[in-house]
Amino acid sequence: ENARASKEKIEGLRGRIPGMLHIEAGIDFNQSETACDVVLYSEFESKAALDGYQDHPAHLEMAKFIGDRRTERRIADYET
Repeated sequence: ENARASKEKIEGLRGRIPGMLHIEAGIDFNQSETACDVVLYSEFESKAALDGYQDHPAHLEMAKFIGDRRTERRIADYET
C-alpha cells in the first residue's frame, strides 16, 4: 500500500516542476533482500533544474510523505 501510494505521489509531480523532462516510479516485484521497494527515475534539462526541483514545494511534500514511511534511501545523481 505504501509503495503504491509513493508511486502515485512521485508520478503526480509530472508536469509540475520547471525543467523536469521525465519522471517515473517503479515498484519492485523481485522481493529479494537486496531489492528496493520503490525506485524513482527522473531527468532534468540541467543541474540548475535539478537544484530547483530539490526546493520545489511539490517535491518537498512528496519527499516528506515518502520519508515518513521509508526505512532506507539510496540516491545517485549523474550527468550524461
